[in-house]
Amino acid sequence: MDGLKNALQVINGMVADGIIQKYAVVGAVAALNYIEPTVTQDLDVLVSFDDLQSGPSGLVTLEPLISYLRNRGYTEFENEGIVIEGWPVQFLPVANDLDAEGLKQAVEVEVELGSGSAPIKITVLTAEHLVATALKVGRPKDRERILRFIDEKAVDLKLLRDVLSRHNLLEAWSKLCAQTGLPDFDESTFERS
Repeated sequence: MDGLKNALQVINGMVADGIIQKYAVVGAVAALNYIEPTVTQDLDVLVSFDDLQSGPSGLVTLEPLISYLRNRGYTEFENEGIVIEGWPVQFLPVANDLDAEGLKQAVEVEVELGSGSAPIKITVLTAEHLVATALKVGRPKDRERILRFIDEKAVDLKLLRDVLSRHNLLEAWSKLCAQTGLPDFDESTFERS
């Protein structure tokens, strides 16, 4: 886990050095903050491309980000990500309103990545935004992650319903519930809260 911790420290350095304004760890690594760990081999980081400079054509480019990492010796690419401290890191652009809201509401947490090492502060999506994003993406591993969030009671169902409602995902949620046996949202869901 030292490699992951070091990769996250590099990303925190990108914020400190003004390369990106804010980030949020997403996917399996973010889920570590809420549910029991799962195996993952990469690190996904949501960033707003509004933070990055435009090129001469007016198109937003990753060049400032890539240049920053290149100048620190990170030049290898693997699985759509740049390898930082042994971890392929994929920088994902804010692509929709759900991403934008998730990044804006992301929370700073301290995570311990290895026994005896000091915790590191990182920014992650809220549990509700992780579940909503997984629902929107809809891969089998995303559905499995959603079930784990619900099973481990790691998500506030009222907040989740609000996020899903704002982003037109209630129908997708109902379909998931029908396929998996999860209870759909109704008033009794919130009486237990």
